[in-house]
Amino acid sequence: MTSRNIQSLLLCCLLFPGFAGVWKLQEKIDAQFDGMHQEADDLVLRSGKLLKVMSLEYAPLMADLYWTRVVQYYGDKAVHRDSNFELLWPLLDVTTTLDPNLLVAYRFGSMFLSENAPQGAGRPDLAIQLIQRGIQANPEYWRFYEDLGFIYYFELQDYGKAAAAFLEGSKNPDAKTWMKVLAAKVSEQGDNSETSAFLWNDIYTTTTDPQMKENAATHLQLLKSDEDCKAIDAVSTEFEKKNSRKPYSIQELVSAGMLKGVPADPTGHSYVLDGDGKAQLDPQSPLAKKKRFYGKTLSNLANQSK
Repeated sequence: MTSRNIQSLLLCCLLFPGFAGVWKLQEKIDAQFDGMHQEADDLVLRSGKLLKVMSLEYAPLMADLYWTRVVQYYGDKAVHRDSNFELLWPLLDVTTTLDPNLLVAYRFGSMFLSENAPQGAGRPDLAIQLIQRGIQANPEYWRFYEDLGFIYYFELQDYGKAAAAFLEGSKNPDAKTWMKVLAAKVSEQGDNSETSAFLWNDIYTTTTDPQMKENAATHLQLLKSDEDCKAIDAVSTEFEKKNSRKPYSIQELVSAGMLKGVPADPTGHSYVLDGDGKAQLDPQSPLAKKKRFYGKTLSNLANQSK
């Protein structure tokens, strides 16, 4: 073999790995640019109204395509634990503008928006805006009020607005009875006992379901016991101010002339004081067990009601 042939062979051995490395590098660059172009395309086509005019009768089909893009975008961010969901709202805005009746986009879109990072955008305000848009476009679909109530309840801890959403949704003739139950339960948790009692009483007098009627009756009894305990606590506080100590028992309040007798709960069991001088149900009372049972989270209550 001549020296020229040897040089050519060595040159090939050096160049081929180099070309392979350059090709792989170019492949990575192309993939990055493709992702950037996709992001850029999403940014350019933000005008749902313009797209709807351009799409003519194919707007619902375009909405389906954009909804698919929403799911892909959200899924990719979730997989890579990327908390930057900047394009989520614009994509949902375009989707629901193209097809205001695409119910799934409102329901799951609001979930994507309201979830805290990195599971979601952490924007319950935009989730509420999306659901309210869905309600405006689809007033007959009562489940949007359910979604709205849960956003207020879980994400914002605004029990007043959550209860109002559940109650408004319950007015729809097609809504399930448990929507009113949720409204009553949330009012109860928001310390709006008067509203809660009104709703539970309404459920009790209107439902034909024996289990639901029993449930309402139990909640009315628990609300009554809560009011009784608050009244006893007020007396206990007065006793502490006068005697510089907490009362040991309700009987001591009676002996001090601050109560006419030992008050009893709706089942006839006397109230007791705990170690802090606070009134509570007798552990032997049937209501004590029911109170623990009905102290479940709102989501469990909703799942059982469905």
